[in-house]
Amino acid sequence: MSGINLLPWREAARKKSQQQFVMSVVGALAVGAAVVAGGYTYMEGQISYQNERNAYIDKEIKRLDKVLAEIKTLDANRKALLDRIAVIERLQSTRPGIVHLFDEMVNALPKGLYLTKLQQTNDKIKLEGKAESSARVSSYMNRLNSSPWLSSSDLNTISIDTKNKNKAGYSNLRYFSLNVTQLLKSGEDKEQDNGN
Repeated sequence: MSGINLLPWREAARKKSQQQFVMSVVGALAVGAAVVAGGYTYMEGQISYQNERNAYIDKEIKRLDKVLAEIKTLDANRKALLDRIAVIERLQSTRPGIVHLFDEMVNALPKGLYLTKLQQTNDKIKLEGKAESSARVSSYMNRLNSSPWLSSSDLNTISIDTKNKNKAGYSNLRYFSLNVTQLLKSGEDKEQDNGN
C-alpha cells in the first residue's frame, strides 16, 4: 500500500476547482461589465433620441408661434376691413337720406317761415329760424311729423324778435328753435317707397 499516493490527485483537483472558480468569477465580471456597458449605451442612445425629439418640438413650437402671430395679424386686418365694410354699407344705405331730408324740409316749409340754421348730429337735426307767427311754427312741426323721413319734432324755444320792430312798435317775427329726428330707412323700405 505504500505505492499509492493520493495527495497529488487532491491537490490537482483543488487547483482545477480554484481555476474554475476564478474563471467563473472573471466570466461573471465580464458579463456584468458587458451588461452595464450595454445598459449605459442604450440609455445614452435614448437620451440622445429624446434630445433630438425635444429639439424638433422646440423648432416646431417656434414655427407655430410665427404662424399664430401671422394669424393674429390677419385677424386684426380682417376685423379692420369688416369694420370699414360696415361703415361703407351704412353710408351707402343712408346716402339718399340727405336728399330726402332737404326735400322734406323744403316741402314742409310753410309761407311766412324761413330757416336760418340747420345742424345735424347723427340722426338728430336742430333747426333755427324765423316765422311770422307761432301758428306757422306749429304748422311746420305738424308737416315734419307727417313726413315719412322725419319725426319727433320738438320745440325748444320760440321768442319775439325785438330788434326788427315795425312802425307801430310791434315785431312781426318769432325766433324758434326745434329738434327733429331723421328716420333712416333700410334698403327694403326704400324699394317699397320707390314702388309707391
